[in-house]
Amino acid sequence: MAPPSQLSIATSSVNRLVKEEASYHKELEQQHARIAKLDEDGGDENAEYQLRQEQKAIEETKAMFPALRQRIKDALAKLEQQLEKNEGSADPAEITKAKEAVASAQKAIRKSA
Repeated sequence: MAPPSQLSIATSSVNRLVKEEASYHKELEQQHARIAKLDEDGGDENAEYQLRQEQKAIEETKAMFPALRQRIKDALAKLEQQLEKNEGSADPAEITKAKEAVASAQKAIRKSA
């Protein structure tokens, strides 16, 4: 089996980073839901501690976004460079996947900005 091309590697990298960001957004929503549930239930002597821990977890998750956004931008730039370099010579299916990855990365960057 032939090794993956640079275009394929760059495409996979962008796709992985976009999925990672989506995962952090999902985790953030779950954490907000847990905080809402803790606020609703209240009463428990341990609730205040749990609430602080959940809020700390939210802050840690939010802190991941700027660095992740920068990694997406860097990977996107590399992918666009590879696309320009391989536009005419690469497999058309590979180019299509790369263009789809570019679109999803740009959407993720706009969404998080």
